[in-house]
Amino acid sequence: MQSVQVTGPGTTGFVEIEKPVAGPADVLVRIRACGICGSDGLYISVGGIPPRQGATPLGHEPAGEVVEVGAEVEGFTAGDHVVLNPMASSDGIIGSGGAQGGLSEFVLIRGAVAGIHLVTVPKHIPFEVLALNEPMAVAGHAVNRTAPEKGDKVVVFGAGPVGLGAAIAYQLRGAHVVVVDIVPNRLEKALKVGAHAVINSAEEDVAARLREIHGTAPRSFVRGERPDTDIYLDAAGAPVVLETILAAAKHGATAGIVAVHKKPVPVDFGSLLTTELTVVLSMGYPTEIFEVTRDIIDHWERYELLISDRIPYAEAQRALELGSTPGAAEKVVVTFP
Repeated sequence: MQSVQVTGPGTTGFVEIEKPVAGPADVLVRIRACGICGSDGLYISVGGIPPRQGATPLGHEPAGEVVEVGAEVEGFTAGDHVVLNPMASSDGIIGSGGAQGGLSEFVLIRGAVAGIHLVTVPKHIPFEVLALNEPMAVAGHAVNRTAPEKGDKVVVFGAGPVGLGAAIAYQLRGAHVVVVDIVPNRLEKALKVGAHAVINSAEEDVAARLREIHGTAPRSFVRGERPDTDIYLDAAGAPVVLETILAAAKHGATAGIVAVHKKPVPVDFGSLLTTELTVVLSMGYPTEIFEVTRDIIDHWERYELLISDRIPYAEAQRALELGSTPGAAEKVVVTFP
């Protein structure tokens, strides 16, 4: 079978490898769709992940169809549609340094346990939408870290897949959601997936617009008028986002950071002291990988709007280039025949 792998710094290729066979405790999954993540571009640029540099299988956002089920495995039959937990694989994280990648024709789940390694999903949902399960779990963990309550006023910076996924999750929990970005079509999409309002930060004063939308926070020790926004989520990763959040946060607000900041960002803790701001960081999905699956099942048509490009497996290298080029596409998903 074929597997797309990092073959060296800046290079990828289709590599012919042996098709795995399910043992008594295993499930063999035929991959039907796999999303492309910005981190794939990082893996490619450095030549792969040790100890598999030069031969790192790619693809950590897979969805597929069960084709073989070991005699000892319960809860699955051939033909089931499934989403996978890449972090639970016994031979390393699927597509992120492990022995297998979701940009392969088949993935073997050893010691497969339903609800831990994979779960079944309804067959009417397109595989491309199911391939959003992993990044939506990242978004879901970020939302969980900020502990929203019904009625909270939330602003999400960054209308990429994770930011929009977080916006959906906040909205489903009963929050009032504003999305901030500088790309008009992304802001239009934010409204389509359920954001109550959007702000183009290239053209508008974010704090002033938030005061208009969320109102002005009650008086406190914090100087100046601040938006009555309860939760800020940085899903953009630009230094100006954190500067904006720290300058706007009211007393008792929460700031969540799920974006990857590639450079240090200075913080004036003296001016922040009176805000008693809670800052939480978010990475991965300790519990959310299959929690978010239910939301996708119930609202899959809304999540489908996140997909910008569907590219066939034969052109997976083009998909990787497109998906790892900032601003070139919103969400790229590779589809398998």
